[in-house]
Amino acid sequence: MIRLGYPTQNLTIPAGTNRTLRLANLHDADRVRALIRENLAGLDTVIRWNAEYGVPLFRMGQALIPFASHPGFPYDWEAEHGDELRRAGELARELGIRLSMHPGQYIQPGSPKPEVTGRSLAELRYVARIFDLIGSPDSVLVLHMGGAHEDKPATTARFIEAMRPEEGVLKYLALENDERTWTVAEVVEVAGSLGIPAIADTLHHDLNPGGLTLEGAFDLSLPTWQDRGARPKLHLSSQNPEKQPGAHAYSVDLVDWRALVDALRGREADVMVEAKGKEHALVPLGIKL
Repeated sequence: MIRLGYPTQNLTIPAGTNRTLRLANLHDADRVRALIRENLAGLDTVIRWNAEYGVPLFRMGQALIPFASHPGFPYDWEAEHGDELRRAGELARELGIRLSMHPGQYIQPGSPKPEVTGRSLAELRYVARIFDLIGSPDSVLVLHMGGAHEDKPATTARFIEAMRPEEGVLKYLALENDERTWTVAEVVEVAGSLGIPAIADTLHHDLNPGGLTLEGAFDLSLPTWQDRGARPKLHLSSQNPEKQPGAHAYSVDLVDWRALVDALRGREADVMVEAKGKEHALVPLGIKL
């Protein structure tokens, strides 16, 4: 069975989980609290909507707690919002909604710059703490490996060295291929070194296949989830023809959907549909709104 989901906001309700503010305004604790409570209320609304419409996956916005890993954050966000996050987790488990997060390309533990590595690890620990509070063991922290910094072996070694001690992060972490640098085969190899799973993204694989078919990419990535005992995750999107390679379209081309289904060959997977149309992009794939 294939289960579907979408990221960060619902356009139908509407409700979102990614409201943020400028770093210069982070000192305004009342404003920060209000934004976070809007995000958490949006999460509650989306979880309930997803359960009603049979959409069991949702990716929370990275700014659920804006700038939570920044040293200038104005208060103890865990103490302030921990109960709200625990309630959201209870609701998600009760209604069968699997939650995830996906930090952006600026998170690069394999960077040769120690300050970048340090900031990256702080952000990853923030996400792991969110999942700890939510209490959902099948939650997934999705991460790209970032740039190669002109030396893939050295970057790989730095990445593994930085991540290996981070047990609190590794229990949620999954590595994803990208459209320029790291192929599915490469992220599977790094993931194996860390004992974590890998995610194959179909659009990124189309642009950076590394000599593998899509079926071959799934053959490598899907078994990496066995040790975690969780359903495998995949990403599906289509190219926006009016933008640079890798830019997501509003919806999913049914050719891309059929290619994913064919390449799975009946294997189970949770598929995050990365489309600008959010939940609307699920309608051609069988979800009735």
